[in-house]
Amino acid sequence: MTAEKNRKENKTLKSTVALENAEDPFAGLPPANTKRWVVSRKAQVVRAVEDGVISLEQACDRYSLSHEEFSHWRELIKAHGTRALRATRIQDYRRASRRFRSER
Repeated sequence: MTAEKNRKENKTLKSTVALENAEDPFAGLPPANTKRWVVSRKAQVVRAVEDGVISLEQACDRYSLSHEEFSHWRELIKAHGTRALRATRIQDYRRASRRFRSER
């Protein structure tokens, strides 16, 4: 019975979050004054734009991002998954991409 109760509570929580997001598209997203961009925050913003929760323009304005930076995040996620957004890994993925392009 406990597992079923947990599932019901999770469904209720998810629908509450969905209602909050419908009223405020920025609910559940990082604060506008975010200075430290960890992987999870970058992924949240990319996911929100891809899901149509906010527009690319809204994301770039709110977080002072360039279109190029946002596109880079999106490309890294598509090519290598969210782990590629780690600042310590970006150089490795950039090198691999350059090697791939030069081999063509």
